[in-house]
Parts: sequence; structure tokens; C-alpha cells
Amino acid sequence: MARAFRAASPLPLPSSSRSTIASSDGGGGSSGSGSFSWLHKKRSSKAPLRTGLGQEEESLGGGEGDEEAGAAAAPSSSNVDEHPSSSSRKKRAAALARLRSVFLAAITHRRRRRQLGSSVTGTIFGRRRGRVHVALQTDPRSPPVLLVEMAAYSTGALVREMSSGLVRLALECEKPPLAAGEKRRALLDEPTWRAYCNGLKCGYAVRRECGADEWRVLRAVEPVSVGAGVLPDDGADAGAGEGDLMYMRAKFERVVGSRDSEAFYMMNPDGSGGPELSIYLLRV
Repeated sequence: MARAFRAASPLPLPSSSRSTIASSDGGGGSSGSGSFSWLHKKRSSKAPLRTGLGQEEESLGGGEGDEEAGAAAAPSSSNVDEHPSSSSRKKRAAALARLRSVFLAAITHRRRRRQLGSSVTGTIFGRRRGRVHVALQTDPRSPPVLLVEMAAYSTGALVREMSSGLVRLALECEKPPLAAGEKRRALLDEPTWRAYCNGLKCGYAVRRECGADEWRVLRAVEPVSVGAGVLPDDGADAGAGEGDLMYMRAKFERVVGSRDSEAFYMMNPDGSGGPELSIYLLRV
């Protein structure tokens, strides 16, 4: 019965149709293709379209992503490479500029300190019964190029000498022989001197650095160009028992005889008469 029914039936049975579809799909053969040819054409026409669109989208998306990633990576890498180099160059330039300014300032200060002109400001000060201090400055605000303390001569004795007439202070130092290749120091840098006042020996003089007490006096008389007087006492000053703090300030003309001799002559403000005070520096 079954064989007769299959032979008489114009359509294949479900089982045969299933096998035909499976064979046509799996093997890609020609069996059953005649009955379902329209279905195969529809599937084959849709599949390439979908795959083509997918590939184009992937290619476009991938290209744009690669370009964006490359564009983002390129500036970052260039910034990373350029930023440290530019910052390091700026730091080096700033360090070199600071070093150059400090070096030039030191050289300029030394030249200004050592290169004296033909006119200097001289200040003689000290306690009445204390030691005499002689300070020479290139200008009223500059540090003294020479500050000498006369250990065995009082300010009161110098005032008495000046009231009687002309005063000549002579400071002499030794001139030792030099070794081979040794350079002699400048005359104003000599540490110790023999002091004479009007030809009479008055002990020794010592070169000093300008300390707080000396700066206080020089700052107090800074507005004074020419004059003499007494400065008010400071309550904390330990030398108040030596009398009043006296000073005399004037312009001095500088005359250089040689590397071993210099002279400073006090100039009168009115220009009349000779110098009342002369200071001589000799290296013998």
C-alpha cells in the first residue's frame, strides 16, 4: 500500500522532502533544486548584499577608528617628546642666566670697590677717649675701601692736633720680598701699619672690616658732605664710658705716586688755603 501510494502521489512525502532539502542544503547538489529554485535565488541575492554592507561598514568604521587613533596618538607622542625638551631647555637657559648675572655682579662689585677715582669721601670718627677710625669710601653709600683703626691714638688727641694747625697722618707697612711667581697685594689691602702723626710715632694701625658699629656711624653721617660734630649716644652702646662719639667728614683728593705710595688730601669746601689734614700710605 505504501509503495503504491508513493508512486501515485504527485508530491513527495514530508520525509522525502525533508531529505531532499537537507541534501540540497548540505551537499549543494541538484536534487530538489527544481522545486525550491526561487527560495535559493532569494537567499543567494540577500546574502551577498548583507555581507557587502557589513564589510563596507566594518572597513569604514575601522578606517575612521584607525585614523582617529593615529591622530590622537600622534599629537600625544609629539607633545610627550617636545614638552620635556622645551622645559629642559628653558630650565638650562634660566640657570645659565642666573649664573651669568651673579658672576657679572661679583666682578662689577669688585671693580667698583678697587677702582678708586681722584676723589673719595673720608670719615674720621671715634670716642673722645677711644680709638681713632679712618674710613675711605668711593661714595657715601658704598662700603669703605679702607677702614683703619689706630690702636694707640685717641680721637681727643687728634682733635687737639688739628686745632693747633696742619695734621699729617702717615701709615707705613713693610715690603717683604716676594717668592718666585708670587704677586704683591694691593696697598689698601695691607693688614697692619705703623702710624705717625706729624712725624711722631703713635703706635700701630690695623685694617678692619666694616662691622655693625661702624656701619651705624657711617649711616648716621651719610647725609653730611662736609662737617664735624658729635653723634647722639645709643643706650646699648658699651663704649659710652669713653666719652662722646665724635666725627669729621670731608672730601679727599687722591694722588697715586706708585704701587707703594698713595696720598689723600682733605679739600676745603671754599677752595682757599691748603689741606688741613693729609693721609699718606707708604710701603717701605
